[in-house]
Amino acid sequence: MQEKYTPSDVERAAQAAWNAADAYRVTEDAGKKKFYACSMLPYPSGKLHMGHVRNYTINDMLTRYLRMNGYNVLMPMGWDAFGLPAENAALKNGVPPAKWTYDNIAYMKKQMQAMGLAIDWSREIATCDPSYYKWNQWLFLKMLEKGIAYRKTQVVNWDPVDQTVLANEQVIDGKGWRTGAVVEKREIPGYYLKITDYAEELLDHVRNRLPGWPERVKLMQENWIGKSEGVRFAFTHGIRDFDGRLIGDGRMYVFTTRADTIMGVTFVAVAPEHPLAAHAARTNAKLANFIDECKKGGTTEAELALREKEGMPTGLVVFHPVTGEPVDVWVGNYVLMGYGDGAVMGVPGHDERDFAFALKYNLPIMQVVHVDGEHYDYKHWNDWYADKERGVTINSDIFSGFSYEDAVAAVAHHLQQKGLGELKTTWRLRDWGISRQRYWGTPIPIIHCDEHGAVPVPERDLPVVLPQDCVPDGSGNPLNRREDFLACTCPVCGKPARRETDTMDTFVDSSWYYMRYCDPKNDQAMVAEGADYWMPMDQYIGGIEHAILHLLYARFWTKVMRDLGLVKVDEPFTRLLTQGMVLNEAFSRTGDKAGKQYYWAHDLDIVRDEHANVLSATARADGLPVTYEGWTTMSKSKNNGVDPQDLIDKYGADTARLYTMFTAPPEATLEWNDAALEGSFRFLRRLWNFGVKVAAQPAGANAAAGKQAKALRYEVHTVLKQVDYDYQRMQYNTVVSGAMKLLNALEDFKGGGEAGADGAVRECFGILLRVLYPVTPHIAQSLWTELDYTREHGELLDAPWPKVDEQALVQDEIELVLQVNGKTRGSVRVPAGASREEIERIATASPDFAKFAAGATPRKVIVVPGRLVNVVV
Repeated sequence: MQEKYTPSDVERAAQAAWNAADAYRVTEDAGKKKFYACSMLPYPSGKLHMGHVRNYTINDMLTRYLRMNGYNVLMPMGWDAFGLPAENAALKNGVPPAKWTYDNIAYMKKQMQAMGLAIDWSREIATCDPSYYKWNQWLFLKMLEKGIAYRKTQVVNWDPVDQTVLANEQVIDGKGWRTGAVVEKREIPGYYLKITDYAEELLDHVRNRLPGWPERVKLMQENWIGKSEGVRFAFTHGIRDFDGRLIGDGRMYVFTTRADTIMGVTFVAVAPEHPLAAHAARTNAKLANFIDECKKGGTTEAELALREKEGMPTGLVVFHPVTGEPVDVWVGNYVLMGYGDGAVMGVPGHDERDFAFALKYNLPIMQVVHVDGEHYDYKHWNDWYADKERGVTINSDIFSGFSYEDAVAAVAHHLQQKGLGELKTTWRLRDWGISRQRYWGTPIPIIHCDEHGAVPVPERDLPVVLPQDCVPDGSGNPLNRREDFLACTCPVCGKPARRETDTMDTFVDSSWYYMRYCDPKNDQAMVAEGADYWMPMDQYIGGIEHAILHLLYARFWTKVMRDLGLVKVDEPFTRLLTQGMVLNEAFSRTGDKAGKQYYWAHDLDIVRDEHANVLSATARADGLPVTYEGWTTMSKSKNNGVDPQDLIDKYGADTARLYTMFTAPPEATLEWNDAALEGSFRFLRRLWNFGVKVAAQPAGANAAAGKQAKALRYEVHTVLKQVDYDYQRMQYNTVVSGAMKLLNALEDFKGGGEAGADGAVRECFGILLRVLYPVTPHIAQSLWTELDYTREHGELLDAPWPKVDEQALVQDEIELVLQVNGKTRGSVRVPAGASREEIERIATASPDFAKFAAGATPRKVIVVPGRLVNVVV
């Protein structure tokens, strides 16, 4: 065995052995209890980052631990390979997205393999492979047959220079990210999936069927689904279009959860796209300009929430459904046409947004809810104005004096009697628009025929294969210029037709990939027996940034597959762990022209206080100060990232794995610390050095353990019991600290030459190697083999998890804290079954007592069994 720990040699040898044995190939085995542990598949951006290292190491530890406990464990990996970043890279580098993507996959796979992950690569998938996305297309056609998929017009961001649709994130300050052109809103046809048909079930299951999910993720899902119970009612009007027809049949509908405040309405606001807004703008150029401005920028609710609330009166009025009084109609930039009816009632007295809007535009504010003991201030908002629990209606005519619930019921009944409204449940959730006017994605399997319109591609012709040699140039979807892709015949009439050039949202790809891992090579079915065996997934691991859309779409997709008879599960993920982000310190300087410039820490002189807090930092290049930005997510753009490959090359994969597991619990953020990284490497070097000592000692006989050996076994098995518990609850930072305690105990062992000493050391070091194996598999594998533990327990990969020896936890002696006059002065060891009198005798005869009693006579002895003895003098 080599004397010095050399990570590169150790890891190369271990990986060669695993590869030769095809150690991680997994097959279905009805005789074993299965466990499916999966990390969210990465986007092949070019290199792994430390977040990947942390995520996959968590998964790897779980996999190896469970395999040692007799489970049949699946840990697959794939690539979320379609998407906009590849098109952006193609624009920048002039290469097809396919080449960029596959090159990145090859490099990142090599990095993963260097980490020693127990991945079953025989199940690898890439979502840009036709054998995968064929089933996206197939299921889309099935949804189309069932009415779950449908076509309608959608509002999109249109770049008039590039002649292309932009994602919301590509719109910056109302302009295209690449051209700087003012973005227009256009309505174009697209395909939608009826996720709203599943809203009730999605909500019920997130509340009642997902006990293994973090509460905050469930709350995020619940809020996104957004079930609201309230009243939908109409403001009447006599506004007619230029052909003399009543717009909306003379009714402008709104939905509210606060019908108790209906008598406080002082205005209504409609979305810029609302028919009343469009009608008013035809004769009001100033309003038309305002509406055009409103249409710039993003279209999501989140983006509108961040926008300053602005409005303009239309000059139109509608009539209050209770009083019949006229109410002014405004256009508001914060009202979404896609939510509800595209109009809201303005109640400034009891809605914070409306209150600010009314103050800004000098609109009336009416108090119609009172809370005892509170004073209403018409100039400043107070949170109690919106209090439903304590509020009682006032200034509300026949509805005055009601609690919230009673007022809502009374208003709903009144409006229903007038034929203007009713109680209604609404959902924040909207149908999922999957059409993307981009190239690098799953082609939507539709053919456009002049005679028959949009016709589904026959199943026998799937997949519709995406050309892989296109190079986007920023002038729109290149598929529109690929005649070899576009030209086809109508499946109905056989006449010349054109293919759909929209591709699917990449969330489609990630909504079911984990099921494809179960049957990755099946070219006859989307999923088959493998999914029956492995699903539902037992443990899903990924970032909190995917807590809403990815998880929601995956849950929806699973329910659709269930209803189509493809799978037998209702929910895809039994347990969910959202690992914390990896943070590092960032330093920057803002220049006059160049904008913000970030600096690598190694290019700075940094002054810290005794607690390592940054006091100041200066750039070595010019001696000028830079700004400390604190701890932030690692990023290439902020020059604070750490390349995992650099760590592997310098310290080895095991050090990187050990460090990321030890420094923080899996769910917590991890603040990077170079000194702690060095400490992790030193620990592994100590482990190796101790292994060298074990190799040099004679084989331990099975002699009865002496006093010191018993003490060692007691400590090791005590720690093992805690470590096993920590593994079960996935608290891997304390697993590592437990392993460190085990090595400390072995290094501190002074019983050499004692009966059973060598055997105890070998046993306990074998326990340590198995405890560490899921964390640092390479060094554990090497030491296990070098020290011939395979002879006793088999190959480490499938060695049984060490069992706690309960007999080792039975002590002949126990240690008690010794106190003199209530102050701790040392400790004493007494027989485990010692009587009170015997404990008193041993304590008063101990050297520590003699030292601190200074000859005084004991007056009283207090014994707390198993803990301490206090001698009062």
